[in-house]
Amino acid sequence: MTANSTATAETQTRTNWKVDYDVDPIEIRDPVAEALGVLEPGDPFVITYRDAVKEAGHSCPTAAGAYRIAQLGLDALYPDDYPVRSGIEVQAAGPQDDAAYGVMSRIISYVTGATKDDGFSGLAGGYGGRRDLLAFDAFDPDTAEPTFRFGRTDTDETVEVTYHVSDVPDGGPAIGNLQGILEGSASEKQREAFAEAWHRRVQVVLDDDSLFTVETA
Repeated sequence: MTANSTATAETQTRTNWKVDYDVDPIEIRDPVAEALGVLEPGDPFVITYRDAVKEAGHSCPTAAGAYRIAQLGLDALYPDDYPVRSGIEVQAAGPQDDAAYGVMSRIISYVTGATKDDGFSGLAGGYGGRRDLLAFDAFDPDTAEPTFRFGRTDTDETVEVTYHVSDVPDGGPAIGNLQGILEGSASEKQREAFAEAWHRRVQVVLDDDSLFTVETA
Protein backbone atom coordinates (compact mmCIF):
# COMPACT_ATOMS: atom_id res chain seq x y z
CA MET A 1 0.00 0.00 0.00
CA THR A 2 1.41 3.40 -0.97
CA ALA A 3 1.06 6.68 0.86
CA ASN A 4 -1.79 7.61 -1.50
CA SER A 5 -3.75 4.41 -0.87
CA THR A 6 -6.75 4.08 1.41
CA ALA A 7 -6.94 0.95 3.53
CA THR A 8 -10.16 -1.00 3.13
CA ALA A 9 -11.24 -4.50 4.06
CA GLU A 10 -10.55 -5.53 0.47
CA THR A 11 -7.05 -4.06 0.21
CA GLN A 12 -6.04 -5.51 3.58
CA THR A 13 -6.92 -9.05 2.54
CA ARG A 14 -6.35 -9.03 -1.22
CA THR A 15 -3.66 -11.24 -2.68
CA ASN A 16 -3.71 -12.31 -6.31
CA TRP A 17 -3.34 -16.03 -5.64
CA LYS A 18 -2.97 -18.23 -8.70
CA VAL A 19 -3.53 -21.48 -6.81
CA ASP A 20 -5.89 -22.76 -4.12
CA TYR A 21 -4.88 -25.38 -1.58
CA ASP A 22 -7.23 -27.81 0.14
CA VAL A 23 -6.08 -28.27 3.74
CA ASP A 24 -7.63 -27.55 7.12
CA PRO A 25 -6.46 -24.47 9.02
CA ILE A 26 -4.61 -24.58 12.32
CA GLU A 27 -6.37 -22.99 15.28
CA ILE A 28 -4.22 -21.85 18.20
CA ARG A 29 -4.80 -19.61 21.19
CA ASP A 30 -2.49 -16.77 22.13
CA PRO A 31 -2.71 -15.52 25.75
CA VAL A 32 -1.13 -12.18 24.88
CA ALA A 33 -3.58 -11.53 22.06
CA GLU A 34 -6.40 -12.31 24.47
CA ALA A 35 -5.00 -10.09 27.23
CA LEU A 36 -4.55 -7.14 24.87
CA GLY A 37 -8.01 -7.47 23.36
CA VAL A 38 -6.99 -8.73 19.93
CA LEU A 39 -9.02 -11.91 20.53
CA GLU A 40 -11.87 -12.79 22.84
CA PRO A 41 -10.67 -14.97 25.74
CA GLY A 42 -10.65 -18.57 24.59
CA ASP A 43 -10.91 -17.75 20.89
CA PRO A 44 -8.07 -18.93 18.62
CA PHE A 45 -6.11 -17.45 15.79
CA VAL A 46 -6.91 -19.28 12.56
CA ILE A 47 -3.74 -19.96 10.56
CA THR A 48 -4.01 -21.30 7.02
CA TYR A 49 -1.45 -22.82 4.70
CA ARG A 50 -1.68 -19.59 2.73
CA ASP A 51 -0.40 -17.80 5.82
CA ALA A 52 2.55 -20.18 5.94
CA VAL A 53 3.24 -19.47 2.27
CA LYS A 54 3.27 -15.74 3.01
CA GLU A 55 5.80 -16.33 5.79
CA ALA A 56 8.03 -18.49 3.61
CA GLY A 57 7.55 -16.46 0.44
CA HIS A 58 6.94 -19.59 -1.60
CA SER A 59 5.00 -22.84 -1.67
CA CYS A 60 6.88 -26.11 -1.96
CA PRO A 61 6.95 -29.60 -0.45
CA THR A 62 9.24 -28.33 2.32
CA ALA A 63 6.85 -25.52 3.30
CA ALA A 64 3.84 -27.83 3.03
CA GLY A 65 5.67 -30.43 5.10
CA ALA A 66 6.43 -27.90 7.83
CA TYR A 67 2.79 -26.84 7.97
CA ARG A 68 1.64 -30.43 8.28
CA ILE A 69 4.33 -31.21 10.88
CA ALA A 70 2.98 -28.38 13.02
CA GLN A 71 -0.65 -29.34 12.40
CA LEU A 72 -0.22 -33.04 13.16
CA GLY A 73 2.04 -32.42 16.14
CA LEU A 74 -0.34 -29.94 17.74
CA ASP A 75 -3.35 -32.15 17.06
CA ALA A 76 -1.62 -35.02 18.85
CA LEU A 77 -0.46 -32.84 21.72
CA TYR A 78 -3.81 -31.14 22.25
CA PRO A 79 -6.47 -33.71 21.25
CA ASP A 80 -9.29 -32.00 23.17
CA ASP A 81 -8.29 -28.32 23.39
CA TYR A 82 -6.77 -25.55 21.34
CA PRO A 83 -2.97 -25.46 21.51
CA VAL A 84 -1.64 -22.43 23.36
CA ARG A 85 1.26 -20.24 22.33
CA SER A 86 3.85 -19.77 25.10
CA GLY A 87 2.99 -23.27 26.33
CA ILE A 88 4.63 -25.13 23.44
CA GLU A 89 8.28 -26.11 23.22
CA VAL A 90 9.68 -27.08 19.82
CA GLN A 91 12.83 -29.12 19.26
CA ALA A 92 14.38 -29.63 15.84
CA ALA A 93 16.63 -32.62 15.24
CA GLY A 94 18.80 -30.68 12.78
CA PRO A 95 20.73 -27.40 12.71
CA GLN A 96 19.19 -24.00 12.05
CA ASP A 97 21.33 -23.40 8.96
CA ASP A 98 20.19 -26.62 7.28
CA ALA A 99 18.25 -25.94 4.08
CA ALA A 100 15.24 -28.00 5.20
CA TYR A 101 15.28 -27.37 8.94
CA GLY A 102 15.80 -23.64 8.47
CA VAL A 103 12.72 -23.13 6.29
CA MET A 104 10.62 -25.54 8.31
CA SER A 105 11.52 -24.00 11.65
CA ARG A 106 10.48 -20.54 10.46
CA ILE A 107 7.01 -21.80 9.57
CA ILE A 108 6.70 -23.90 12.72
CA SER A 109 7.82 -20.94 14.81
CA TYR A 110 5.25 -18.75 13.05
CA VAL A 111 2.49 -21.20 13.93
CA THR A 112 3.48 -22.09 17.49
CA GLY A 113 5.12 -18.82 18.52
CA ALA A 114 8.12 -20.74 19.86
CA THR A 115 11.40 -18.87 19.31
CA LYS A 116 15.00 -18.86 20.42
CA ASP A 117 16.48 -15.96 22.42
CA ASP A 118 15.22 -13.32 19.98
CA GLY A 119 11.50 -13.90 20.56
CA PHE A 120 8.81 -12.14 22.54
CA SER A 121 9.73 -12.14 26.23
CA GLY A 122 6.17 -11.67 27.46
CA LEU A 123 4.12 -9.02 29.18
CA ALA A 124 4.88 -7.88 32.73
CA GLY A 125 6.43 -10.80 34.58
CA GLY A 126 6.87 -12.76 31.36
CA TYR A 127 3.19 -13.51 30.76
CA GLY A 128 2.79 -15.21 27.39
CA GLY A 129 6.53 -15.19 26.69
CA ARG A 130 7.74 -17.34 23.82
CA ARG A 131 11.51 -16.89 24.12
CA ASP A 132 13.79 -19.93 24.47
CA LEU A 133 11.06 -22.37 23.44
CA LEU A 134 12.78 -23.36 20.17
CA ALA A 135 15.96 -25.44 20.07
CA PHE A 136 18.05 -26.90 17.23
CA ASP A 137 20.21 -30.04 17.19
CA ALA A 138 18.14 -30.93 20.22
CA PHE A 139 18.04 -34.72 19.87
CA ASP A 140 19.27 -37.59 17.72
CA PRO A 141 16.45 -38.95 15.54
CA ASP A 142 16.21 -42.51 14.28
CA THR A 143 16.09 -41.27 10.68
CA ALA A 144 17.68 -38.73 8.38
CA GLU A 145 14.20 -37.43 7.50
CA PRO A 146 13.16 -34.04 8.98
CA THR A 147 11.98 -34.62 12.55
CA PHE A 148 10.57 -32.24 15.17
CA ARG A 149 9.36 -32.65 18.74
CA PHE A 150 6.54 -30.64 20.30
CA GLY A 151 6.18 -30.44 24.07
CA ARG A 152 3.56 -29.01 26.42
CA THR A 153 5.09 -27.02 29.24
CA ASP A 154 2.02 -27.59 31.43
CA THR A 155 1.92 -31.40 31.24
CA ASP A 156 5.43 -32.30 29.99
CA GLU A 157 3.86 -34.41 27.23
CA THR A 158 5.94 -34.62 24.06
CA VAL A 159 5.23 -35.90 20.57
CA GLU A 160 7.65 -36.48 17.72
CA VAL A 161 6.72 -35.88 14.08
CA THR A 162 8.79 -37.18 11.18
CA TYR A 163 8.24 -36.07 7.59
CA HIS A 164 9.07 -38.82 5.09
CA VAL A 165 10.13 -36.38 2.43
CA SER A 166 11.85 -39.11 0.42
CA ASP A 167 8.40 -40.59 -0.27
CA VAL A 168 7.03 -37.41 -1.85
CA PRO A 169 6.34 -37.96 -5.59
CA ASP A 170 8.83 -36.30 -7.93
CA GLY A 171 6.21 -34.34 -9.90
CA GLY A 172 7.07 -35.66 -13.35
CA PRO A 173 9.00 -34.17 -16.29
CA ALA A 174 7.23 -30.79 -16.21
CA ILE A 175 9.19 -29.95 -13.05
CA GLY A 176 12.22 -29.68 -15.33
CA ASN A 177 10.73 -26.51 -16.84
CA LEU A 178 11.82 -24.54 -13.79
CA GLN A 179 15.25 -23.74 -15.17
CA GLY A 180 13.72 -22.19 -18.28
CA ILE A 181 11.31 -20.19 -16.11
CA LEU A 182 14.22 -18.83 -14.06
CA GLU A 183 16.15 -17.96 -17.22
CA GLY A 184 13.11 -16.37 -18.85
CA SER A 185 13.16 -18.76 -21.80
CA ALA A 186 10.15 -20.92 -20.91
CA SER A 187 7.01 -20.70 -23.01
CA GLU A 188 3.64 -19.97 -21.42
CA LYS A 189 2.68 -23.59 -21.98
CA GLN A 190 5.81 -24.74 -20.15
CA ARG A 191 5.13 -22.33 -17.29
CA GLU A 192 1.57 -23.63 -16.96
CA ALA A 193 2.70 -27.26 -17.07
CA PHE A 194 5.30 -26.59 -14.39
CA ALA A 195 2.84 -24.79 -12.12
CA GLU A 196 0.29 -27.60 -12.42
CA ALA A 197 2.85 -30.29 -11.64
CA TRP A 198 4.49 -28.31 -8.84
CA HIS A 199 1.32 -27.45 -6.96
CA ARG A 200 -0.12 -30.93 -7.48
CA ARG A 201 2.98 -32.20 -5.67
CA VAL A 202 2.45 -29.69 -2.86
CA GLN A 203 -1.17 -30.79 -2.52
CA VAL A 204 -0.06 -34.40 -2.15
CA VAL A 205 1.98 -33.37 0.90
CA LEU A 206 -1.00 -31.51 2.34
CA ASP A 207 -3.29 -34.51 1.75
CA ASP A 208 -1.29 -37.64 2.49
CA ASP A 209 -0.96 -38.48 6.18
CA SER A 210 1.18 -41.50 5.30
CA LEU A 211 4.04 -39.10 4.58
CA PHE A 212 4.20 -38.36 8.32
CA THR A 213 4.77 -40.38 11.46
CA VAL A 214 3.53 -39.07 14.82
CA GLU A 215 4.75 -40.81 17.96
CA THR A 216 4.87 -40.12 21.68
CA ALA A 217 8.42 -39.16 22.58
